[in-house]
Amino acid sequence: MESVLSPFLILATDLIHTLSPVTSCLLVKSLLFRNVKDFGAKGDGVTDDTAAINSAMSSGNRCGGGSCASSTLTPAVVYFPQGTYLVSSAINTYYYTQMIGDAKNPPTLLASSNFNGFAVIDADPYIPNGYGAQWFTNQDNFYRSVRNLVIDLRQIPASTSAIGLHWQVAQATSLINVVVEMSTAAGNNHEGMFMENGSGGFMGGKIGIQVGNQQFTVRNLTVNNANTAVSGIWNWGFTFQGVTINNCQVGFDLSTGGTSQSAQTVGSEAIIDAVVTNTPIFVRSSTASNGKLAGSLVLNNIKLNNVPTAVGVVGGATVLAGGTTNFASWGQGDIYSGTGGQKSFIQGTVASANKPSVLVDSSGRIFGKPHPQYANYATSQFVSVKSQGAKGDGRTDDTAAIQNVLNQYAGCKIIFFDAGTYYVTNTITIPAGTQIVGEAWSVILAGGSNFQDQNNPKVVVQAGAANSQGVLEISDIIFSTAGPAPGAILLEWNVHDPSGQQGAAGLWDSHVRIGGAAGTNLQNAQCPSGSVNTACQAAFLGIHLTAGSSAYFEGTWVWTADHDLDSNNSPQTSIFSGRGILSESAGPVWFIGTAEHAALYQYNLVNAQNHYIGFAQTETPYYQPSPAAPGPYSSVSAYHDPTFSGSINMAWGMNIQSSQNIILFGAGFYSFFQNYGQTCLTTNTCQSQIFNIDSTSSVTVYSLSTVGTTYQLSVGQNGVVNQSDNPDGFQETLTVWSQ
Repeated sequence: MESVLSPFLILATDLIHTLSPVTSCLLVKSLLFRNVKDFGAKGDGVTDDTAAINSAMSSGNRCGGGSCASSTLTPAVVYFPQGTYLVSSAINTYYYTQMIGDAKNPPTLLASSNFNGFAVIDADPYIPNGYGAQWFTNQDNFYRSVRNLVIDLRQIPASTSAIGLHWQVAQATSLINVVVEMSTAAGNNHEGMFMENGSGGFMGGKIGIQVGNQQFTVRNLTVNNANTAVSGIWNWGFTFQGVTINNCQVGFDLSTGGTSQSAQTVGSEAIIDAVVTNTPIFVRSSTASNGKLAGSLVLNNIKLNNVPTAVGVVGGATVLAGGTTNFASWGQGDIYSGTGGQKSFIQGTVASANKPSVLVDSSGRIFGKPHPQYANYATSQFVSVKSQGAKGDGRTDDTAAIQNVLNQYAGCKIIFFDAGTYYVTNTITIPAGTQIVGEAWSVILAGGSNFQDQNNPKVVVQAGAANSQGVLEISDIIFSTAGPAPGAILLEWNVHDPSGQQGAAGLWDSHVRIGGAAGTNLQNAQCPSGSVNTACQAAFLGIHLTAGSSAYFEGTWVWTADHDLDSNNSPQTSIFSGRGILSESAGPVWFIGTAEHAALYQYNLVNAQNHYIGFAQTETPYYQPSPAAPGPYSSVSAYHDPTFSGSINMAWGMNIQSSQNIILFGAGFYSFFQNYGQTCLTTNTCQSQIFNIDSTSSVTVYSLSTVGTTYQLSVGQNGVVNQSDNPDGFQETLTVWSQ
């Protein structure tokens, strides 16, 4: 049951993640690059381009149509030059696809007046007469990105139901610089985006976005002139970071009140840095609390302009008046927080976010930086690694070729990794000053004798020399291993932002994928579920942030594969990685991503400072406690590993030691299995403890949801918050905790 992070934008211009269209001349030789005009699309706003676009999407034996679960073998970049593309039915998206419009002049997908389809862009189509069956499993609908597109619904009659995007997705997905234009007529039935479920990640009209998903992070969302800006159907947890709402009737309309899985409603809603203008109600719940209510609401740094009701209930009850109040000071200290097991909307100074100055921008908001587009660069400012001798065929050793390109062109050109899998057998050193962009998640695949010894781990990709400083940008890259590789540290992050340049060193839409794909030697055939095979030890550590580094990671998923993406029906696997993300950084660090299925921990913060973590989602390995943590690895004090015992024998979702100024703004730590069995879920005993903080650390936690674990939060490996106090649907939710 996977999860992702994704930013989403309606009627705004700043979002996240994109490969620049100026690189299209470099991409044209690639088998995966498809310019829709090469498939017959006209882009003149008159010709029906639906068939041409769907042909560009589907041609070449791609994974879709309900005939395959997933595949990494046939990725595609579907590119839209400037223009207006008339469509009369849905664009059905296939697995492992990036839809990218011209970044300088975003093209428009114009729905015709007789449009007949579920949504203009459909990420998981329903099969006709399939009784609810869909092309993909929503929790495993990975590797999707839509960038630089305008979706215009306004030719569809206002009385007709119309949806811009059906975005039913999971991890490694993103929406970047997407605008949906909808009818503003009274009583219209247009929606910008609809998401009924999934396990997700990073993202005018009747409703701006209507969302139901396990968890998501939404950054930089703008909704104008809608009846309801955001309709929350259900969730375990959502984080909204940077929200602008103008001229709507309701900002957030939340379905609340369910305390059981069958009655699941909105579990937690954490909203930070919002400006709401000319909107009668900012937040509205469906059920009056009367002192008790399932669900959790955290508001931080909220500015209301001409908003009479800040928080209210369907039927008119006002919990908190708004008016023209500037909510900034209220949001910094006073929040609506649950107390004990029953969540109540109670105003009071429960905890202050106390955002360190290094984490905020000049306006006092949590800093954010869009995925680099490089739209203003000429093609002569790019260099292709394949043009310099790298093969990217998954077999040839590309170590020397890649290092030569970096040595020669770092800081001089943007280094482009053409689509492919680049096999490396030794450390790749990326100097500070480097900008790297991949093509539909180009893969750096580590293998060979250098990565075999877990007692002497070796770095695969080193981002900056120790204590180096400078710009370093990596986007659309996957870091992976060819097993066995028990001594591989996939990414060591050393570089720090130059003074005065927040977020200059970062990752965007880049992921660690350990096993579960063709070419890794770590698939179901080698590593079936329930087996313990030393050949399936695939990594020592996913990402290591060293003490002198800073980092901005947006949409970064560190995943040890629990199933095989490239075998029929995606069977489960038993693949072993030691650790997820280790941070020793003094900051600033912004994490907007997830880590899953590592043996010791998913996050380990040690001597760390000044971290902002947007919705952090983790899953304990499905095989545990067989073997029990740390097996099949050992705890290593040099890497600050936690210790384990008979009662604490499963991986930590997050472990924090000797760290200061750590803010979690939304988190979900899940334990679904014991040795692939799920009977423990009914009693929340799959795992005893999952989130540990030592007594010396200063940490503020908002909107923490857990599944299957007895204690939601521990101090010094002693449980302090029992799940039984916080029922909130399928999950349990703690609203705020600080130390």
